Amino acid sequence: MASEEKPDEADDGMADWAEALLEQKSTDSAGSDSQPGGVLSGEAPRKSFSSMTGDGTNNDINMVLDIPVQLSVELGRTKVPIKHILQLGQGSVVELDALAGEPMDVLVNGYLIAQGEVVVVNDKFGIRLTDVVTPSERLRRVSKN
Repeated sequence: MASEEKPDEADDGMADWAEALLEQKSTDSAGSDSQPGGVLSGEAPRKSFSSMTGDGTNNDINMVLDIPVQLSVELGRTKVPIKHILQLGQGSVVELDALAGEPMDVLVNGYLIAQGEVVVVNDKFGIRLTDVVTPSERLRRVSKN
């Protein structure tokens, strides 16, 4: 019985996210020509990787589509001396370099792929992407490192 309750709870959570995405679409369609979408939003991606590269290597890309990567959202950064780290305790406040309301960086395996704003759906945090780095710029940044 416990296994029957878990899918229902997951469906309820997904319904809230789906509702938030529909709300996003309605606000975006009012004034912008960009369309949200992609694997993480539950919608079909706009372009396949092979259509972006133009060389028709669809079979090659299928081999890597299921490889897990670390996606993280960075609130901000700061540098502090070790002595301040050792003095941290419950209730301590660490000032970051990011300003309130500033877009947050979305990183995949440490590489910037997008920026976005925080959203809350059903008491859980999420991020709405506001600016996505183009595939060619991503490759250029990866090749530099």
